[in-house]
Amino acid sequence: MKEKKRCVGTVSRGIRCPIIREGDDLAKIVSTSVLEAAREENFEINDRDVISVTESVVARSQGNYADIADISADVRAKFGKDETIGVIFPILSRNRFAICLKGIAGGAKKIILMLSYPSDEVGNELVSIDKLDEAGIDPYKDVLTLEKYRELFGENKHPFTGVDYVEYYGNLIKECGAEAEIIFANRPQAILDYTKKVLFCDIHTRKRTKRLLLAAGAEVAIGLDEILNAPVDGSGYNEKFGLLGSNKSTETKIKLFPRDAKGLVLDIQKRIGEATGKHVEVMVYGDGAFKDPQGKIWELADPVVSPAYTDGLIGTPSELKLKYLADNDFADLSGEALKEAISKSIREKDKDLVGKMASQGTTPRQLTDLIGSLCDLTSGSGDKGTPVVLVQGYFDNYTNE
Repeated sequence: MKEKKRCVGTVSRGIRCPIIREGDDLAKIVSTSVLEAAREENFEINDRDVISVTESVVARSQGNYADIADISADVRAKFGKDETIGVIFPILSRNRFAICLKGIAGGAKKIILMLSYPSDEVGNELVSIDKLDEAGIDPYKDVLTLEKYRELFGENKHPFTGVDYVEYYGNLIKECGAEAEIIFANRPQAILDYTKKVLFCDIHTRKRTKRLLLAAGAEVAIGLDEILNAPVDGSGYNEKFGLLGSNKSTETKIKLFPRDAKGLVLDIQKRIGEATGKHVEVMVYGDGAFKDPQGKIWELADPVVSPAYTDGLIGTPSELKLKYLADNDFADLSGEALKEAISKSIREKDKDLVGKMASQGTTPRQLTDLIGSLCDLTSGSGDKGTPVVLVQGYFDNYTNE
């Protein structure tokens, strides 16, 4: 009988699961769902398969929720009552930030909202860079009032949501009982001309922002990761990320980024091992780390792609570029001889390929960032009903049969 030839590399499968509720045994549900999918769809679980669980169902099973009143209470505790607070560098999102802003406004007398421009941190555009050029505005230097912004650029609705976030955020602050003033600037220190108490809301640049604010004389400089980093009256919280990574749950409630998820991934790994005898890797994933070329939006609004993962997912890939080998080292070979030569190079490759020409053009990102991005694209953010993704063959290469 002819030996079966392997013709497929990496496979990503969305796994359907029941709707997860607070208190559910998520490790059991995930493990059972993966095993059932393998049985019904007639595929096998293999060593080093990766089972990925979206952060949303992890936080939901943990009951990691908080009310906007809890946010307001924490803001008052950390900034003082009836204060003017500078809220700087928020992303433009009804799901991600508007619900947080409600709570922040409820804890302040006045909000000086400072928006970065021409876009927010993840690429949501307030005004095009071309319009800035036409108006002679330098976004690295110029501070614009709301009146000046409207005079120069008028109304600018988000191309995907149709929302004018400048108007939306301003109205939201006022509806929550606080005064609102909106300015546009990109230097954190600019807010200190208006108030010395600052809540900075940037995600991936937050450490630099805090350093610059404190060096410039801020009395209080607190990030979103420091709001609800401990429970308030029994609320949910995240000790490492606070409000970062949170999502709107209802009009008055948020779901926070999951916490203490290492035990979950180890539990799933153990259950699958006991059921199949295979050693799988497991991770929790949130937003993928990729950029939309059409809307120019960088997807990663979470503080990290993966808040928890098993140890086999630590590190970066170490891969050779096949087309480099084919076009350079083995340019005179073809057919079976070329296949053998490339296979030999892969089998004998160094563990550390940093700086080696044969690895140029590969992707030296963290494994969890790469796999998490694949899973985010596979599961989507809507109604697919696949909060678990099984990735198979990710660690295989051209030599695996």
